[in-house]
This record gives sequence, C-alpha cells and structure tokens, in this order.
Amino acid sequence: MLNNGKTSIVLVPEISLTPQTVDRFISRFGQDNVAVLHSKLSSGERFDQWHKIKNKQAKIVIGARSAIFAPVTDLGIIIVDEEHDNSYKSDMTPKYNAKEVARFIARNANIPLVLGSATPDIDTYFKSKNGEIELLELTKRANNSVLPNIEIVDLRQEMINGNRNMISTKLYNEIEKNIIEKKQTILFLNRRGFSTFIMCRDCGYTVKCKNCNITLTYHSRTNKLKCHYCGYVTDTVRECPECKSKNIRYFGAGTQKLELEVNKLFPKASTIRMDVDTVNKTNSYEKILNTFKNDNINILIGTQMVVKGHHFPNVTLVGIIAADATINIEDFRAGEKTFQIITQVAGRAGRANNEGKVIIQTYNPDNYAIEFAKKQDYTLFYDTEIELRKQLKYPPFCDIIQVGFNSGNEQNIKIISEKIHSYLKNKILEDNIPIILYKPVPSPIDRIKNKYRWRMIIKCKFGKDIIEVLNNCMKEYGKKFLDVKISIDVNPTNMM
Repeated sequence: MLNNGKTSIVLVPEISLTPQTVDRFISRFGQDNVAVLHSKLSSGERFDQWHKIKNKQAKIVIGARSAIFAPVTDLGIIIVDEEHDNSYKSDMTPKYNAKEVARFIARNANIPLVLGSATPDIDTYFKSKNGEIELLELTKRANNSVLPNIEIVDLRQEMINGNRNMISTKLYNEIEKNIIEKKQTILFLNRRGFSTFIMCRDCGYTVKCKNCNITLTYHSRTNKLKCHYCGYVTDTVRECPECKSKNIRYFGAGTQKLELEVNKLFPKASTIRMDVDTVNKTNSYEKILNTFKNDNINILIGTQMVVKGHHFPNVTLVGIIAADATINIEDFRAGEKTFQIITQVAGRAGRANNEGKVIIQTYNPDNYAIEFAKKQDYTLFYDTEIELRKQLKYPPFCDIIQVGFNSGNEQNIKIISEKIHSYLKNKILEDNIPIILYKPVPSPIDRIKNKYRWRMIIKCKFGKDIIEVLNNCMKEYGKKFLDVKISIDVNPTNMM
C-alpha cells in the first residue's frame, strides 16, 4: 500500500500492545510514516497525530478501536489484530463495534480487510467456513518455535493433598526450576485486588458497595475496600454491621494476594505486577513491560493485560492460576472466552529457542474448553461450540439484542419495560416477525452507581425490519419516563 501511495490502518485491542506494535512498524517503515491514535494520548499529542494523518504525512495509522475513525482519505487496507478481542466493541454510548465499522468502510471503499487471530471469534470463523470470508492459515509458529507443552492440575486433588496455596505443587516446582535456570515466568490471574469478597462467617453478611449491588474488593496496599464498577472506596470491615460478630473472613483471591504469596514462597525471586492498579500513570504499561524484559525479572504477575501479543523471548513458563474464572459467567460465550484466554496466555511461553511449558490450574479439568485448550486444537473446539450454539439458537445462528433500562426509580423501569415488552409482543404476532422475545428482568448486576438496571433479551436475525420495529417502539415509549434511560445493544459483549 505504501508503494501504491495508500494509507493503512492497523488496529490493536489494548493500548498496552500499542508501543510494541509501533516499535515494530517504525523499525520496518520509519518514524515519519507512522501515526498513533489512542485514548491515553494527551490533547496536544492527539491533535498532532490527527493532523499528521489529515495532512497525509503518515501512511500507517496504528491504534485502539477509535483509530478506525482516523481522517484518512486514501485508505488502502485495514488490519484488525487479535480480532476476537472484546475491546473492539464499545459498551458506552454510542455503542459501536470497530470490526463492524471496518467492514462497512472496507466494503464501501472496495479495499481488503484483514482479521488476524490465533483464536478467531466463532462468528468470524463461521463466516470463513461458509465462504463469506477467505481463510488463510498459519500452520507454524514464528521462527518455527515449538508449541508449549500444556499440563492440567486438578485443584480438587491439591486440596485433598493438603495444599491450600494459590500455587499448586507442580507449578511451584516448575517456577523454582525456572528461577535456578534464570528463565522467566508469567503467572496469569484475571482478578485484581487482594480478596474478591468479604463475608461474616456467623450470619453470612457480605460487604457490598453502597452504590452498586456488587461485592467490594479488598486492596491490601491501601488497606481499603473498593468497588470496581463505580470507584467507591471505604475502610476495611473489622466487625459485621448486621450481627456485630468479629468473625469476618476474606474470600477469593486477586493479583495482589497472588503477589504476596509468590513473595513468601520465593523470597529471593524478583517479581513485578501488571493490572489496572499498577498501570494508572502515563507510560506505566511500557515501563512495566520493559522492566520485565530488560531487567530479566523472574516472575510477571498479571491480568488479561499480559495475555495478548507480547513477545518475551526468555519466558518459558506460564501458570494459569484459576482457569475457571470465565467458565461460570452468565454469558453464552463463557466456553469461547475460556478457550481464547487460555490459548492466548499459553502462547506467551516458549516463543524463542527454548521450549515452553504451561500449567493450567482448575477445579473443572473435564470442561471441554479447558480440554481443547490443552490440546491447542481450535478446530475441535469450534466444532463442539458451533453445535451447542446451533441447538440453543445463539450467534452466529441469530443475533442477540439487549434492551437495557437504567434509572434511580425501579418502579418506573418496571412499568416502561413491561409496556415495551407488550408492544413488541403484539407487533410480532400482528406482522409475523421471526423474533424470540424474553420478558424484562433485573440485570445480573442489578444496581450500579445508585441506578437500577433491567434488561430484555431479543433473539432474531437483525435487519431493516427489526430496526423499523425498534425505532417505532422508541418513538412510542422512549420518552414516557424521562428518568429511565433506554439503550439498545446489538450482539453485546457484556451480558452483565
């Protein structure tokens, strides 16, 4: 495209991946050809980069999802890296999916769109199998390196054997071996904080956010309880507010607790942690990643930030602390998310000349997503998952529309949601529209920031007829209660 005088847009899912991607592109194509767009830029930096693109001084635009709206007039190709990633969908209004925008732009401009992933989105792979998308497969790893050896540790057996640590005996031995051999280890746990909930063992009271119907997470560094939804912070609890018992127990575990345990088990090892709490300053991502890589830190502990795309030649061991974290979420994509995240984090091991090893710790070793991730067999996973989706009428065999209701007055939500449900139900019967309509109910997390949350699910094939029905419905009822915000999300990535 450069040779043809055309501009390229390259999307990456996480801002933390951008520096690595930018470095690679600059080394190939030069500093002047590359512009970067993402939300962590200052206003001045964003202004400079935007004008660099607008004035055609940069022919390669790299960034997170908003970079798809870069002011490019001579676009030649769009590349979406890690296309399966949920970060490409914006949950905030206006809700948009950067992949859908990219498809629209590519179709209108008659240019190629490249979607890259080691674990493609089920919908994308389904389209490739049906001939809607051309499928190109890489059958070997970069540099012809061997796929890591993956082992599963049954945590139920660890409990029977008396090991109540977060680190299994097998993983402990492998970390110790790695430290001796001066090789690096990544420990993945997709929960930040120290303890994920606090409960009174006498009466069962759990400490929740005063603004949201969600348990507070304990952060040991600040010795505070924090809500990860609204940011509410309060002092830790020593006595139960309900029964005045002092028998308060901290349950669950996050990256802070894992870091503390690792430091106790391996006191001479150097460790570094990467999660939302440690990357809250400008360039924190780069600093942590560069420190881990350049200072040969023994162990990197992190959430999903450490999963995607990073290349650490000296990492030979990856430990997945709790592979079950995504299995039991209230989402039809639970199996897909579990398979993807295990496969992606496993891909950080053995990327250079040294053989890699991955230890998966789980209470569900027989789960199909974990089994197929161990075999590193995407096709086998896809064949199983697509059959389940077909039987249960889930995407890609239909679209899911989530109508969300949000208000400080729950009674008004109930009234308006029932009116809308009744309207749609009558419309479906009158016009014989092929829709499966479910009754409005409180959302799984039914209160955030002192606002009650309800939802109504619709299954259908999304098209102009559905758009017309929903638009007419909103004209009829959208302003009945101005204190009730109604949002419509097509194929939401977050069902909570």
